[in-house]
Amino acid sequence: MMEDLVQNIHMFALWMNRYLWGVPMLILLFGTHIYMTFRTGVIQQKIFQSIRLSVTKDTCAKGDVSQFGALATALASTIGTGNIVGVGTAIALGGPGAVFWTWLTGCFGIATKYSEALIAIKYRVQTKDGSMLGGAMYALERGLQMKWLAVLFAFFTALAGFGIGSSVQANAVSVVMKENFNIPEQISGVFLAALVAVVILGGVQSITKVCEKLVPFMALFYTLGCIFILIINKEYLMQSIETILLGAFSKRAAGGGFVGSTILIACRYGVARGLFSNESGMGSAPIVAAAAQTRNPVRQAMISSTATFWDTGIVCGITGLVLVSTIIANPQINAVVGNGGQLTSLAFEKIPYIGSAILAFGMLAFAFSTILGWSYYGEKAAQYLFGKKIIFPYRIAWIAMVFIGAISNLDVIWSLSDMMNALMAIPNLIAILLLSHVIAKETQYYVYEDHLDEIDQTPIPIINR
Repeated sequence: MMEDLVQNIHMFALWMNRYLWGVPMLILLFGTHIYMTFRTGVIQQKIFQSIRLSVTKDTCAKGDVSQFGALATALASTIGTGNIVGVGTAIALGGPGAVFWTWLTGCFGIATKYSEALIAIKYRVQTKDGSMLGGAMYALERGLQMKWLAVLFAFFTALAGFGIGSSVQANAVSVVMKENFNIPEQISGVFLAALVAVVILGGVQSITKVCEKLVPFMALFYTLGCIFILIINKEYLMQSIETILLGAFSKRAAGGGFVGSTILIACRYGVARGLFSNESGMGSAPIVAAAAQTRNPVRQAMISSTATFWDTGIVCGITGLVLVSTIIANPQINAVVGNGGQLTSLAFEKIPYIGSAILAFGMLAFAFSTILGWSYYGEKAAQYLFGKKIIFPYRIAWIAMVFIGAISNLDVIWSLSDMMNALMAIPNLIAILLLSHVIAKETQYYVYEDHLDEIDQTPIPIINR
């Protein structure tokens, strides 16, 4: 009976995703990315200035955590299994062309990430104990007087966290540990849940402290492993790029043992996994950005936009090349691959002796940090709906979902996560588009009229929530 229930849930999620991730959603998401790129004067051109700001201390600002702490937490939640298993899943389901759409989502998504962070900070509020609260729910409520849509966003976010931020991550860890070290899923689940409990019960300061130390190290460690594989596959790199480009715009891939797929399928899975990875347009990362110590909304918004650059431009980009070049070098892999995690494991086996260990450590660190970052997002969404009394029960439920996710079916979890991601993104994208005039005005003043060092004197409302 339980198997039938799980199968029915899976079928329902797949049915919903056919509509949620159909042409209208692709147009809405990509359209917002492109529209906000031009509305912000192509804010991507300021990416290196934004990177410099991310490592510059802002001592004249209000907030709960440092600018870099907020960015590290956002990166922790985005640099996760979406970069490892997610890219592999996109290739397995949508063909190599999905990698191109993932990259493109990240390139234009920088403007959307900047925009959603700006309105999250501009319309943030403060509790009586001094904590900062912000995100799309407050932008919708305060900026647009659309409380009903704010409630929907918060509801979808609180639920989505259990998928994209908790169970998916735990499941990916348990699969890698089982395949590489024959560790039972139950043991992986208990171990991971215990680690998560130690950190998240300490609140946002505890989460950001761990993320500040873990994120730079784990990203470098994983990237070096990918570079080593690309060196092994160097003679296939140009063919990999050609295969990715042809797969994005034609019904068949260019050799390498790949099965052809339609352009729409490649685009769908590429955009879906791109959103899962960098979360641009989803409205998740702005929740922690709103807690940052920043002198004006634009300054932290620029810093937040760098998360998409690092996540999709660098980590996802190099992962895509690793996986496609590995399949081209070993065409038989494409015939036996069942999911993204298996594909990634086979690719890392090309590193002699320590390949499996690198992947396992990377997966554990990425997933662990994502679980930490998303626990804050989901908690603050739940707090918006039910007040501070929900925080502790939500944390306990979160820890439980880590264990449940580790022993659950991956296909069901991914399908449910895609569905919840879309339901989150829609209200957030509406907020961005309807407040685009505010974003354009703030950007013009602070960025292009050179007022980035100016302190915003607008009072921050104090609430009882």
